[in-house]
Amino acid sequence: MSYYNRYSLLQTNGNFIVPPKIILDKKSTDKTALYIVGQSRLDLISQIYYNSPDYGWLILLANPELPPLEEFFEEDVILRIPSPLNTTLQEYRDKVKAFNNGG
Repeated sequence: MSYYNRYSLLQTNGNFIVPPKIILDKKSTDKTALYIVGQSRLDLISQIYYNSPDYGWLILLANPELPPLEEFFEEDVILRIPSPLNTTLQEYRDKVKAFNNGG
């Protein structure tokens, strides 16, 4: 899969808007992964599940109870990995567009 620029939806007339708080819905197709402090990294987990290191931000959106920076994760956190990727990206686009349209 090619790189997905998540910021493209946040630009209007050359200006960027503040990203809305997006929480991805739980799906029966989601996966889980154990995050081990000092060993795991979101880019590596993204590579395993999406064949790309670029989607750690999606994992964060699926786990809103976690701190926004992985350096503050506690030991042995179970991460929800939103899956499949294309469906998850479409959900993200839909939610950002709804926000942009006042919804």
